[in-house]
Amino acid sequence: MTRIALATTAALTDVDVDDAALLAALPEAELAAWETPTDWAAYDLVVLRSTWNYIDRLDEFLGWAESVAAVTRLVNPVPVIRWNTDKRYLAQLAAAGVPVVPSLFVAPGEQPPDDALAGRIVVKPAVGNGSNGAALLDGDPTAAAAHVAMLHAAGRTALIQPYLEQVDTLGEKALVHLGGSFSHAATKGAILSKEMSFSTGVYADEEISPATASDAEIAVARAVLDATAVLLPDAADLAYARVDLLPTDDGPVLLELELTEPSLFLTQADGAADRAAAAIRDLLR
Repeated sequence: MTRIALATTAALTDVDVDDAALLAALPEAELAAWETPTDWAAYDLVVLRSTWNYIDRLDEFLGWAESVAAVTRLVNPVPVIRWNTDKRYLAQLAAAGVPVVPSLFVAPGEQPPDDALAGRIVVKPAVGNGSNGAALLDGDPTAAAAHVAMLHAAGRTALIQPYLEQVDTLGEKALVHLGGSFSHAATKGAILSKEMSFSTGVYADEEISPATASDAEIAVARAVLDATAVLLPDAADLAYARVDLLPTDDGPVLLELELTEPSLFLTQADGAADRAAAAIRDLLR
């Protein structure tokens, strides 16, 4: 009998809505917390799902991923995880010609240029998720410099990006791909433009609604995934990918490429959970 583990975290007090939908569509699967001692070799496949507390334990998490991959199949693969858990991949994708939100990375010990701290900007850690550690600064270079210093004090590289105003009215578009094919889209509200809440304790709450992806958004998402496959051959065959885009006057641009443990918004589109289950089963054929 096939056994599949959906890797989660013991830090979650309730089952994530995506995990619940996937368990219903994939009865051969069960949840298993990544930080809990488990016989991972007993599973035919381990699928990263809601391991969201890894950002504070990255080395431990990557070591765990290596140990799982040594005894069974892990998806997405370890080289993909190593690359994708640090947002410096954005610089590589930009260099490959993908339209990306302008991104400046400032490592501990470095100082950002003064003009990078002016205007309405977002400052966040290069290793982070769910807006943890992110701040919206509105024309306050002193506060921006303090937030960079706070990230540096925690040993983290800071990522500085301009705040793209159209997100306030149009939202952020997430394009979900399953088994290499576009599945569905969802709109995420601009959570940084208001006070954030963390009801789960491990990621910021988001306002999610079903969406229709435009031809331009689908084309940019495809370009992102194609460029990623060139940069990282292990990314040519993924169980899932989520491409997060922001609107601009010149068309959609990449905010983040989620290949490690993204919410897939499986309850936002008819048949999405079944498509996710099929993509996972296909990996065992």
